[in-house]
Amino acid sequence: MNAQTFAGRAEFQRLVAETLAWCAEQGSRELHAWDASFVDWPLSDANVLSTLTAWARHGRQLHLLALQFDDVVRRHPRFVRWRRDFAHCVAARAVEPEVRLEAAPEALLLAVGDGATLSLRLFDRHLWRGELSLDAGQRLRNLEWFDALTQRSSESFAPTTLGL
Repeated sequence: MNAQTFAGRAEFQRLVAETLAWCAEQGSRELHAWDASFVDWPLSDANVLSTLTAWARHGRQLHLLALQFDDVVRRHPRFVRWRRDFAHCVAARAVEPEVRLEAAPEALLLAVGDGATLSLRLFDRHLWRGELSLDAGQRLRNLEWFDALTQRSSESFAPTTLGL
């Protein structure tokens, strides 16, 4: 199994950015991302937004799953703008409040590239420990968990807001 452990908030953010860059280079068609709020992700970073723009082509899909997206709106205005412009490739869903998440990773980013798979998992947000894995079986298990949680969620984080 090809896995690399990491520790530290800066390391997590660096790996998120590098994973997204890898996805753009590899032509990953789908990305699956989970976090309770996505507050600690580098979503408003100019390089990350540039990478996402390069990745976002016809037929691509970014699946975001969270407990809520209010913090994204407050903390990542540049990403909110990007999400509006690339609404065609972003599906955002909020997990129903009654869902129990005892075995959930703190954060998760899954991708498939040209002949390779990738799973970035954050296990402990206090010590910022996690793992980057290239194991296809690990990605499949994480994707099954993600899909099961998605079934207990509803659409959220609209690309535009209507004022009255």
